[in-house]
Amino acid sequence: MFFHWLIALLIITTFIFGSIMVDIPGITPNKLRYYSWHKWIGISIFGLTCLRLLWRLTHTPPEFPLTLPVWQKKAASGLHVFLYLLIFGIPLSGYLFSLASGIPIVYLGIFPMPIIINPNPELKPLLKELHYVLNMALLISFGLHVLAALKHQFVDRDGIISRIVP
Repeated sequence: MFFHWLIALLIITTFIFGSIMVDIPGITPNKLRYYSWHKWIGISIFGLTCLRLLWRLTHTPPEFPLTLPVWQKKAASGLHVFLYLLIFGIPLSGYLFSLASGIPIVYLGIFPMPIIINPNPELKPLLKELHYVLNMALLISFGLHVLAALKHQFVDRDGIISRIVP
């Protein structure tokens, strides 16, 4: 539960920073600050998601209610796998985009991240588009996830939300 809510909060935060920073014209101290925070939070999300995945692989999640149809169990599991792929893929695409742009990342302004690709003007727009598309896919998937949780809570009243709420 801790990882779920912390990562969700960080994703929402970095999405907000990302949306704001790209609309700031020119290069300003605020824009640069937002870019740094956006990148640092993205790296934190990646690390926390690695820890969450390790937790998930070593701890069995609560069972679905017996009344839940098989197709809904499969849909929920599929959406969770897709969310994990996006939550790993988005920080990676942003990291590679930054490196392709010739901008190394120094996590928290202290720890230089490894430079795994050189600046690449041809790759830069592709990675930028990939980062954007993955974020839009996450936004849609997040919306479906929340709508499904609300449906189970207020329409089905099957207690499934108790799996993630303390």
